Amino acid sequence: MLDKKVVELLNQQVNKEFYSAYLYLDFSNFYYDQGLDGFGNWYKIQAQEERDHAMLFVQYLQNNGEKVELEAIDKPGIVLESAKAVLGEGLKHEQYVTSLIHNIYDAAYSIKDFRTMQFLDWFVKEQGEEETNAENLVKKFELFGDDPKSLYMLDSELGARVYSAPSLTL
Repeated sequence: MLDKKVVELLNQQVNKEFYSAYLYLDFSNFYYDQGLDGFGNWYKIQAQEERDHAMLFVQYLQNNGEKVELEAIDKPGIVLESAKAVLGEGLKHEQYVTSLIHNIYDAAYSIKDFRTMQFLDWFVKEQGEEETNAENLVKKFELFGDDPKSLYMLDSELGARVYSAPSLTL
């Protein structure tokens, strides 16, 4: 059995990951509405990844005999004003998710819950990659976003992204 506080945090993370999927689907819809289908594709895939992350937390709880507590998923409350601003919000959100993962890890570490720490190791690495990807998108948009030809090329690059399911073995 897992520690009660760790279970609570893991259940909260399930909801946060599903919220992230909603948020990124909202971002995707914004970009499709702007005619930036590549950016829309990139965030649609991000939404799929976040949904899969939620399911990994669900599976971990179930594998450890714990009850999964699903909560209502909040509607994204971010006002989407510009293509560049959305990218900045994406970076801020990834930094927030990293802090949530670190908080769960800290709770597991404090009680020497090595199994949960090992499970979370993948997410710690994943969040490093997510922050880097989000930061790189912001940088690329700052470099190329004002030039229509460059923006077209960046949009085409993002449109080539394909979905790849996480490779975490539980």
